[in-house]
Amino acid sequence: MYEQDSLSALEAITEAQKIAFAPMLFQTALSLRNTGILAYLDKQGKNGATLSDIAAQCPLNEYAISILLDMGLSGRIVTAQNDAYCLTKIGHFLLHDKMTNVNMDFTQDVCYQGLFFLEQALKEGKPSGLKVFGDWPTIYPALSQLPESARASWFAFDHYYSDEAFAAALPRIFASNPTILYDVGGNTGKWALHCCQYNDNITVTILDLPPQITLARANIANAGLTHRVNFHPVDMLSAAPLPGEADIWWMSQFLDCFSPEQIIALLANVARAMKPGAKLCIMELFWDAQKFEAAAFSLNATSLYFTCMANGNSRFYSVEKFYHYLDRAGFQVDERHDNLGIGHTLLICHKKSF
Repeated sequence: MYEQDSLSALEAITEAQKIAFAPMLFQTALSLRNTGILAYLDKQGKNGATLSDIAAQCPLNEYAISILLDMGLSGRIVTAQNDAYCLTKIGHFLLHDKMTNVNMDFTQDVCYQGLFFLEQALKEGKPSGLKVFGDWPTIYPALSQLPESARASWFAFDHYYSDEAFAAALPRIFASNPTILYDVGGNTGKWALHCCQYNDNITVTILDLPPQITLARANIANAGLTHRVNFHPVDMLSAAPLPGEADIWWMSQFLDCFSPEQIIALLANVARAMKPGAKLCIMELFWDAQKFEAAAFSLNATSLYFTCMANGNSRFYSVEKFYHYLDRAGFQVDERHDNLGIGHTLLICHKKSF
């Protein structure tokens, strides 16, 4: 996926400076977007706008705007000719591309302050950056208590990457005509709602931590589907007994929240609870299953969120390694479907017989 080191020394040192000052460029791009400068330049088209024109339309003074624009020039967010600034293609996508905006908001509102403690998190194996929000062992029981901007950006990020994949996965999940589905790590109940709306014969049970069950229960009630969705509060890492009536055990962007050892132990517990003929369906983002380098870059960057903010010991895995975890837990992959939605992979598995 990645090319060999073919840069010249000059090109390499230029890229090194971009890394050294990357936080400055990120905050510049965010400020150019949030203060309306990018939107104003977008409206001016190829004619562009002068510094004084922009100042007349922007809440910042000319000094503040000028330093943002100068860094924007260096970051190729804007261009300048004859004292007029214009938006570049990069600037256009910073303004209009939903994925870029979801990623930027997630980085700023959820990760940015905590990433200062990344090295500490790497050494301790704990989400050391999470302390900027409060005292929790992981981010998951804290989601309902995060500041509004962080909570909104977290859920926007999570849902953006799952929603399109949900639609693509539904026909494959219901091809076997299941009647009972367990949504493990059901979060807000969004997948359960998709299932009930897609198929009138399905009953869903959401298995998740109690705080998440509370959130999902409210969303299910608001949708008028409490008669078809049940709830089983449980810590999937505990030794608590699991129900075993499901035809499908569904896990979407769930196992990336755990270490390899935890994944194997969790799946082994599921294997023991599964009835004969049941299927395990896992939908995940794997960095080595992506079509584009930018997608792999985004996933590897997000793995640092897991390290520093979420739990200290998980990540977006490679599909190659994930197959080994499944094998050790007692599962075999029957079907693999890549590139669902933005870049998800769906693995449909059965429990091996010993």
